[in-house]
Formats: sequence, C-alpha cells, structure tokens
Amino acid sequence: METRIALVGIVVEDLSVSPKVNDLLHEYGQWIRGRMGLPYPEKGVSIISIVLDAPNQIISALTGKLGSMPGVSAKAMYTKEKGKDNV
Repeated sequence: METRIALVGIVVEDLSVSPKVNDLLHEYGQWIRGRMGLPYPEKGVSIISIVLDAPNQIISALTGKLGSMPGVSAKAMYTKEKGKDNV
C-alpha cells in the first residue's frame, strides 16, 4: 500500500467538540507520526497540527471528518508524489 506524508492543520473554534476531535485522532492513531497541540485561550481556540504517513484515502477521510464537525476547520498539505518532477 503506497502512502504519502501529509501535514494536517486543525483549528478548533468550538472547544466543546474537543473530545470528539481527540477520539477521531485516536481512531486514526496508527497513521499519525506526530502531533502538536497549541491551546490559545485568549482567542478561545485550539490549534492542532498532525503529521500522517498514510494512503491518500485515509488522509482525505480524516480531514473530511474533522472538517464536517461544527466549529472545526481542517486542511491538509501533501508531499509530492514519488517520481514526479519538482518543477
């Protein structure tokens, strides 16, 4: 199974959904290589970044599920695919 490395940025604006976000990240834990969380209480948000090494479908599924939660935004950046020119 071919995998890619991705960085997913998550902004949680509704802190009441934080337990659901953590549960979902735990569900995908086998694909997560690193995680950093930054609470920002002065602004009432939390920012989470995760690094995944996973198939495209897994990364897309996680990002989609996160983004569908009320008060949560998620975006992914991917490494370039192997064999592609870096032009």
